[in-house]
Amino acid sequence: MTTTRRDVLRLLGLGAVAVAGVPGCSLIAGTPQPQLLTSAAPLPRPYAVPLPVPEVAKPVRSAGGADFYELTERAAEVEVLPGLRTGIWGYGGTFPGPTIQARAGRRTVVKLVNQLGEPTVLHLHGGHTPPESDGFPTDLVAPGASREYVFPLEQRAATLWYHDHRMDYTGPQVWRGLAGMFLVRDAEEEALPLPAGERDLPLLICDRSFAADGTMLYPALEGRPGVREAYMGGVLGDVILVNGAPWPELRVARARYRLRLCNASNARTYELATGGPMVQIGTDGGLLAQPRTVRQLRLAPGERADVVVDFSAYKVGQHVELRNLAGEGAQAKVMRFAVDRDESDESSVPARLSTVEALDPGKAKVTREFEFSSGGMGWLINGKPFDPKRMEARPRLGDIEVWRLTSDVAHPVHLHLDHFQVLTVNGERPQGPPEWKDTVELREAQTVEIVTRFTDYRGRYVLHCHNLEHEDMAMMAAFEVI
Repeated sequence: MTTTRRDVLRLLGLGAVAVAGVPGCSLIAGTPQPQLLTSAAPLPRPYAVPLPVPEVAKPVRSAGGADFYELTERAAEVEVLPGLRTGIWGYGGTFPGPTIQARAGRRTVVKLVNQLGEPTVLHLHGGHTPPESDGFPTDLVAPGASREYVFPLEQRAATLWYHDHRMDYTGPQVWRGLAGMFLVRDAEEEALPLPAGERDLPLLICDRSFAADGTMLYPALEGRPGVREAYMGGVLGDVILVNGAPWPELRVARARYRLRLCNASNARTYELATGGPMVQIGTDGGLLAQPRTVRQLRLAPGERADVVVDFSAYKVGQHVELRNLAGEGAQAKVMRFAVDRDESDESSVPARLSTVEALDPGKAKVTREFEFSSGGMGWLINGKPFDPKRMEARPRLGDIEVWRLTSDVAHPVHLHLDHFQVLTVNGERPQGPPEWKDTVELREAQTVEIVTRFTDYRGRYVLHCHNLEHEDMAMMAAFEVI
């Protein structure tokens, strides 16, 4: 890895580092950990802001069995903190971007128009996508240019999201607002009596920090000795946002709600809990085979989970907090639900949700090793920094493979192209039926084995850490399906 290329990672107009100075590195065996940026802006009290629901994007046209959308990336000023204006980069000038609702098996074409001053790349996270539309980190859309991304969506219904994926700059560009939800629906899911309509809620959760004037803080990595090293472990904000609002509140009926939870933070992991039972019905790759009741739910950056919360268990006037058990102080709060009315509810969660094929690791053609570690001035996979021209693996189309992932510190690992199933965690098999994932958290000094099958498309893809600062500092590997 050349220092010059990584050293150009800089602020891009995001604001200055908090004036308190550069925090030091918290080390585990000499490895830097995520660092918190402290806001200087006046922050609202929790639950004082209503939850916004991003608008649903409408196709600009539909023809030939396809729906065509247009996303224009542009700078805008929005009110994130009450009474202050915050500059963002947003799809359609909003943060998050509009929610795209698409149909499994129906081609969706998204034209990305870049009206920003920097190159961008669009990635549909969790999409089963041809390589030319997957958002390879060097497939740049230049300022003033546009590009069409074609998503055939030959996949199950699932909660996906889209975000910027530019090499070396994913962290600051997503931090500034380039992210949105993408929901894939299908007939199997629609036949179930799950909560729908206004009770089917996308919740994009992330953290940010703010200067006194409302500007988003992000570490400037140029011209400040030691800043780059201090933040290579990841950037944490001290304000928790849901759909772009700080610690919001949503008024709900005494009924079941489907919450589509997406961890869109750069580096923060959440342990989400409501104080009562939540029924998990889905994960990254869509519906589980059967629901499971959980008291808390851990989501690393990039992971999603669909849960149903039954607010009929509460009385009108009660409040239900969605909390982060992994946080302290204000970062332990996420949002609040205010139960304020009675309404009829015909929804339910059936005992059987879907059929999930179990991949047979005994049919794997090869087992590959991927070691995630720190080294020098960056992050490495198998001892090497990312090189878009070097293929770390060349799986064959249609083959099943087992990939063994080993970590030093925590790394949420995201695989492009195909979903996978977790076989073992430190040698132990997970309980319950198999489930489809596209991102898995490796905890400190942990080994996770996954099994996947490469289908439909030949070409270049990537495997990378979804701690975005780790990704930007070279923790990515290219592979080619042949």
